[in-house]
Amino acid sequence: MIWNHIVVKLGGTIVLLFLMVLLPLGFVIDRAFSGFYYQEVQTEIEELSSFYAESIATSNNPQTPYMLEMMAEFSKIKLYIVDAQGTIIANSGIPNLVKGSLITAKELQTLSQRKSIEKEFIEPVENQKYLVSGTPIISQDQFYGGVYVISSVKTIDESIEKIRSMLWLSGIGAFFLAVAFTYILSKKLSDPLIQMEKATRKIAKGDLKTRVSPPSKDEIGSLAEAINDLAIDLQKYRESRSEFFSNISHELRTPMTSIEGYTKVLKEKLYETEEEKEQYLDIIHQESIRLTRMIGDLFELSKMEEGKIQFHFEWIDLSEVLDSAIQKIKWKAQKKGLEIQAYIQPDLPFIYCDGHRMMQVLINLMDNAIRYTEQGTISAKIWKENDIVRISVEDTGIGIPKDELAYIFERFYRVEKSRSREFGGTGLGLAIVKNLVEQQGGAIQAFSKIGKGTRFEIAFPVSPDIEKEEEKE
Repeated sequence: MIWNHIVVKLGGTIVLLFLMVLLPLGFVIDRAFSGFYYQEVQTEIEELSSFYAESIATSNNPQTPYMLEMMAEFSKIKLYIVDAQGTIIANSGIPNLVKGSLITAKELQTLSQRKSIEKEFIEPVENQKYLVSGTPIISQDQFYGGVYVISSVKTIDESIEKIRSMLWLSGIGAFFLAVAFTYILSKKLSDPLIQMEKATRKIAKGDLKTRVSPPSKDEIGSLAEAINDLAIDLQKYRESRSEFFSNISHELRTPMTSIEGYTKVLKEKLYETEEEKEQYLDIIHQESIRLTRMIGDLFELSKMEEGKIQFHFEWIDLSEVLDSAIQKIKWKAQKKGLEIQAYIQPDLPFIYCDGHRMMQVLINLMDNAIRYTEQGTISAKIWKENDIVRISVEDTGIGIPKDELAYIFERFYRVEKSRSREFGGTGLGLAIVKNLVEQQGGAIQAFSKIGKGTRFEIAFPVSPDIEKEEEKE
């Protein structure tokens, strides 16, 4: 339905807010102008009535009221004067007033109490509205009557009507301008959102090459970039998943083919000597070990990525973990004639992590270094730099090309694809290492030069609280 469109909702909201501001504002302006004009006239007639009342009170001439009447007529000022009994004794400019019938007993009492009177008066014949200000005439503490000055509000009402007409025209013009502005703004805001909605539906249907052009650099542009990033990440995920299944199929098929082939040879007794038979059995055994290891690594990596792997965090001494890892792996190095060198900086702070998993990380890195090193040394170091504890495992092996360093932590990625059988491995070790390090709050990097060797460096932040406790001790 059209009422569910964002243009209508947003536009309606803006117009409603505009009306909520404009209508009270117009009312306040109207009241302000009306009050101002009426107040100005009321102040003017109050001053005049006070002036005339004082003039009569200070004059001993009984003809003063009539003289004031003549002056008022000459000045075109409308007034009437009453005596102490409320009878009109002078009238200037008000031809339809009836003497003796205008002043009420209540007004007369108010004047006798030395209080002024403000009121509105409607002339009965012409039905014209007047503002009236009455001031008592007091002389020598005796009440003699009152002076009333009146002013027509016809011109005031006409001015106010003109102002109201201008306000209405301005309001209507502003309303249509607001509607036009709201429509343009709503379209500008809603069109990108509609495009993003269409793009996300395409992405949801599998068209991961869909992209949205960011319309601006504000939040809407940021949302468009986020949708593009989502599409890119989903495309990478699809490609990596496809590659993963392809790789795992290939990696599992290879040992299974070897096992099947050599098992058939043994079953059909196609070997010639017992030595050949033992060789085939040894190949089957090695491929079985490799297959078991690959399945174990896949299972462990899957648990890590799903967050199901259990960590037992505690404050551990990394130097002890490194010593234990070297003791477990050094026989492989000795078998290839390699030497493992260790350097541990004294007084290292403890690190809050899982000691068993950290040993697994170090063993994997050193095993990887031994596998790709034919001669030279394997160096393992732990030291503190600023607020970071760093661990490095470095070899003097074949090295990794610079353009492939970014991919070595991906599953099943092998630098030496043509020599994968020679060097062995499942292609999952570094992926497991990276996952274990990051889930314990650390970071890992690789540095390498072809023919010179490779260095893996792990960094763990040091807890300030632990450093303070060690300083106290």
